[in-house]
Amino acid sequence: MLVVGLTVDADVIARDVVLPGSSALKKIVKVFGEDIIRPDGYLDRPKLGAIVFNDAEKRKQLNAIVHPAVIREMFWAVMRHWWRGDKICVVDVPLLIEGGLWKWVGLVVVVYCSNEIQLQRLMTRDRSSREDALSRLNAQMPIAEKLEYADLVIDNSGSIQELEPQIDTLLQKLERKAGWSWRVSWLFPPWGLVSALGTLLFAHIRRSRRVKKKRSRRT
Repeated sequence: MLVVGLTVDADVIARDVVLPGSSALKKIVKVFGEDIIRPDGYLDRPKLGAIVFNDAEKRKQLNAIVHPAVIREMFWAVMRHWWRGDKICVVDVPLLIEGGLWKWVGLVVVVYCSNEIQLQRLMTRDRSSREDALSRLNAQMPIAEKLEYADLVIDNSGSIQELEPQIDTLLQKLERKAGWSWRVSWLFPPWGLVSALGTLLFAHIRRSRRVKKKRSRRT
């Protein structure tokens, strides 16, 4: 299985940047009021979610506060992996496509399941109603559209036991793709920077062309 220590989890970071006393939380309170703070001082995420997932403008205001803080922390987390000499760093971002961060990664992997399975799992996880779960999903890009940006797709329609071999295969592909050149990039930072920018530019062009081609076929 994929080593957890190699992963930068945007959801975890999104929770950390709004901890009590954080500047992001203070900005959220200023916009949404004291009612979204629990008695223990933590953000009442379900209450805030009920507000933003039914109001596009409120959601935009929240994203304008949280996203810059999350991106900043993600950047430094990735840099720490590079500093340690890690061969691979996986960035787990639910809104990778919507937020435009797909332009800043070397490989986009979409973990896919049908809309109905996604809905049922969300209802089970959050113990929410179908209506609330739909509101949350409708606030995101449909997962079928995200497939257009994918360099690799993992089928998550089945059980965890069925998912694990696919993750193992993915890790092997990433290991092969990294090859030996990652060590040169780590030992010689200027070369690493040039190599990274070149990789990102090539990946951006390749994905943009693929998305444009697929969308032209639908019209």
